[in-house]
Parts: sequence; C-alpha cells; structure tokens
Amino acid sequence: MDSAANTGHPRRWAILGVLVISLLVVVLDNTVLNVAMRTLADPVHGLGATQSQLEWAINSYTLVFAGLLFSFGVLGDRWGRKRFLLIGLVLFGIASVLSAYAQDPGQLIAARAFMGVGGAAIMPVTLSIISNVFDPRERGKAIGIWAGSVGLAVAIGPLLGGFLLEHFWWGSVFMINVPIILFGLVAVAFLVPESRDPQPGRIDLVGVVLSVVGLVALVYGIVDGGEHGFGRPEVWASLIGGALVLAAFVWWESRTTHPSLDVKLFRDARFSASVASIGLLFFASMGSFFFVGFYLQLVRDYSPMQSGALLVPFAVGQMVFAPLSTNLVKRFGVRTVSAAGILLAGITFAVLATLQVDTPVWIVVVNFFFMGAGMANVMPPATNTIMSVLPREKAGVGSAVSNTVRQVAVAMGVAVLGSVVAGVYRGEIDTATAALPGPIRDVANESIAGAYGVAANLGPAGGPLVSAANDAFVHAMHWAALGSTLVALIAVAVVLRWMPKQLAGPAGPGAAQAPAGAPTRADIPVNRSVPADGDEGDVQRPSRLSAVG
Repeated sequence: MDSAANTGHPRRWAILGVLVISLLVVVLDNTVLNVAMRTLADPVHGLGATQSQLEWAINSYTLVFAGLLFSFGVLGDRWGRKRFLLIGLVLFGIASVLSAYAQDPGQLIAARAFMGVGGAAIMPVTLSIISNVFDPRERGKAIGIWAGSVGLAVAIGPLLGGFLLEHFWWGSVFMINVPIILFGLVAVAFLVPESRDPQPGRIDLVGVVLSVVGLVALVYGIVDGGEHGFGRPEVWASLIGGALVLAAFVWWESRTTHPSLDVKLFRDARFSASVASIGLLFFASMGSFFFVGFYLQLVRDYSPMQSGALLVPFAVGQMVFAPLSTNLVKRFGVRTVSAAGILLAGITFAVLATLQVDTPVWIVVVNFFFMGAGMANVMPPATNTIMSVLPREKAGVGSAVSNTVRQVAVAMGVAVLGSVVAGVYRGEIDTATAALPGPIRDVANESIAGAYGVAANLGPAGGPLVSAANDAFVHAMHWAALGSTLVALIAVAVVLRWMPKQLAGPAGPGAAQAPAGAPTRADIPVNRSVPADGDEGDVQRPSRLSAVG
C-alpha cells in the first residue's frame, strides 16, 4: 500500500495490541468464571452458593452488559472513545477486586453486575477505535485480529481458571484481571488517541433510556425463561414488555431529529444482512457450545484444565483464519466467504449431533478446529461490512449494534436451546428416576449435574443413574446441535439472498462528506479518497477524525 495514501494512525498496530488486551480481559473473565462454579458452590472452599445464585453470578453480568452496550457505544462517539475505554477499565478493575473479596453470593452477584458496566464501556469502543485509526483497506485485517483474540480468550480462560483454582483461592480468578488492567490503563493513556464525533448534535436521552430499558427487560426474560422455563406469566411479561419498549425505541428513532441510531441503516442490505448473520451465527454456536462443557467435564469426565486444552483447537482455528479472512474477501467477495464460513460452522454443529459417550476424542478436537475456522470467516467480514456502512465519526453506532445483537443472540441461544436440552433430558431420564423419592427424583430430573449429585449419595447403587443421565444428556445435546444446524442454514440463506458480493464504502446520512471545519490530527491524512477493501472500483468516501493527544 502506498504510505502516502494511508489514512491510518502511525501507531495503529501498537494501538491494536492495546485494544486486544482490553478486549481479552472482558472475554477472559467470563470463561474463567465458568470453571469456578463448582468451587463457589462449596461452603468450605467457596461461598456455598446455590445453583440459582451461581446462575445469577453469570447472568447479572450478562444483563447489565447487554443492556448498556448500545448506549455506551453511542455515548463513546459523543464523549470520547479513549475516555470511555479508560473509565471501563477502571470500573472493571474495581469490580474484579470486589468480586474476589465477596463475602457471600449476594455480594458476588452485585459485583458481577457492576463488572458488566465496565465491560459495556470497553467492548464497543475497542471496535470503533479500530475503525478510526486504521485505513479502510487495512481495517478488515485489524478486525480479523480483534475477532481472533476472542477465540484466544475462550481457550486460555478454562486453562488459566483451572490452574488458579488448583493453586490459589477462588478469588484469584478475578484478581488475575487487576495486573492486566493496570498495564492496559498505562498503554491506553500513552498510545491510544482520543477520537469522537466532531458534530454529535443533541443527545438522544429518550432513545438512550428506551434502549436500556428494552434490552434489560428482553434479556431478563430470555435468561429467566432459560433457567426456569418459559411457561410462567412473568417471563412473558418481561419478554413482551421488552419487545414493546424496543419497538417504541425504533418508532422514536425514526421520528426524532437527533437519533442515537438511524433506523434507515437497516434498509442497506450490507448493514442488515451482516447484523442478521452475526446474530444467527452466535445464536447457533453458543447455544451448542454452552453444553459442550457439560459433555466434556461430566459425560467424558475431563478436568477443567483438560476441557480447556480440548478447546484450544477452536481458538487456533479462529486465530489463524480470522486475520486471513480479509484476503479471502478480496479474492472471493464478502458474500461467498461469509456463506462458506457459516456453512462450515453448521457442519460442525451437525457433527456435535453425532457425539456419543465414547466418541474418540480426536473427532471432538478436529471438529472444534473447523468450528473456529468457520466462525473466523464470518465475524470479521460481517463486522467490517457493518463498519464500512458508517463514516468514521459514527463508528460507535456500528460497533454498538454489532455487539448488542451478538450478546442478545448468545443469551437467546443458550436460553432457547437450553430449554430444548432440559425438556428432552427430562423425558429421557424419567424412567431411570421413577423409583426415587419425590424430592430426589426432581433434582435428578432437573439436570445432569443434579443426577450426578444424587448418584454420589446413592453410593454403588448410583452407577445406573449416572449411565442413564449420560445417555439422556447426550441425546438432548443432539437435539440442541440439530437446532443450531438449522439456524446456521437459515443464516446461509440470509447471506446468499441479501449480503452484497463485495464490500463498498459508507452510505447513508453523514457519509458523503465530513462536517466542515472538523479538527483532524496533523499526522493523519484522513481527508482522502482511497479504494475500499476488496473493491477496486468502489471508493471510501472522505471522513474526518477528531483526535486529541
């Protein structure tokens, strides 16, 4: 690339490294926590948390995180992305210390909710900063590296968590965040330039409030329904109420003169098809991936560290192919690459539907690698397409929409497919537990973990119950995997029907030119027309970057 035509920041690759570290601490914390559940339930070595309290230790974070993602992405554009990143890291660090030294499950749940505030400030601005410091022709590669770091965190989390729990007290899984955050704060302060929308207009208070209320209510209904069933009126009240508030948000945004989200963006096939592909893929993948942990640790009896090691190929697939996806897009087009990636991921979901109690482990390992490779060829191209629709000064909007859809899709995938697993499991194991006393039978019928607990108290007589629970869970997991496969095929159809073949430059309001007189960095020649990724004929329209420091 001709360096004279490069609109990127001179320190852009160092900045990307800092942003990856900031993102790692958010993703890493959640994967580490998953392996600490059993320890936290121990009344001697942990907090004596109940199953419901353990679920809310995870879900309180998810609820706050998903509810604030959109608003924080938009506000980061207005008030400064670097500022939001620094604030998010500080809040995340404080919440990590509070979580580590929680004295009871209630304090841990509250600290985790507080941690969600920090995470929501960190994640969307990392992506919008990438869009502002990278030339459009390098942005796809940078987003690929950004996405690949998620796979790295997925693999490192269980390994690191298992090591810490074997050698230190349970709070160490949270304290590990502190040195990473301290390093991140120093690096962000010295390396990352401040950027914001130079003409943000009036703040859309009504839109911000509606988005937060609607998303929190919707996600709460999804999470609560996934845990306790969708047959209760309060679950549907939350789901319907959240949907109505979000509908009011869309109505308001289409009529206000200063919208947080220009809903006309969804008329652009690049934007809407990319958002849909991300949502459908993460619904499918996380809906199945969530239950693989139970399969490995309970059915196959692997330790948390061993299970984490088996997930490394998934991370390798993402780390290898995510940065390479931009080259594939240039050669074959975003539609072809995205559809092929989703189809490959769908095939791996179908393979999950064939796993048995004694399936050779190499099949599991190879399948994880191809699952990571498939997803690595979807997330970066789709995200880059979303970001290309908007000018640089509005990057937070694209990042906010992408991350919010992904987080809600993950919650829905786990809840909906989790309900499928729970229903099939109960139907399959009912015969094996028929002779047990009522309360004990209910525990064994609730989950495979419950059945294992009952079997442990039965002594040698619990062997048949363990075998029945394993068979019932594997059969139930097959149905979830088939559901994921079906959703993946729907995503392929959406991409082939609506995703444009090639990536084009920004469109929509504000994309034609930058506001007159907007300040720019002297060392960044941002006001130039350059070819967009993989499209010699298209032109990235000029935009301006407001940068300080």
